[in-house]
Amino acid sequence: MYSSLFDAVFSDSFLSPMRPVYVVSDSQLEELKRKQHQEEFDNIEASRKKLEESYQEQVKVLADREVELQEELKNNKKEKLPLA
Repeated sequence: MYSSLFDAVFSDSFLSPMRPVYVVSDSQLEELKRKQHQEEFDNIEASRKKLEESYQEQVKVLADREVELQEELKNNKKEKLPLA
């Protein structure tokens, strides 16, 4: 399988680099960080907007159901006959 112990040790994927290494200037690094932060910020804003929309939809559903139940309770009280 391996021709020598040296080949066996250094051909192991654990010791070999998994990804290439890129050298960038400080300004490029700062620009990359800025872009990543902006992307994360945009994702947070989009998530917040979706969450708020879902929340408002849920509030409306609950409010509608509350009104339905209140009307049913009123109707049940009106239909209820007094005892004796």
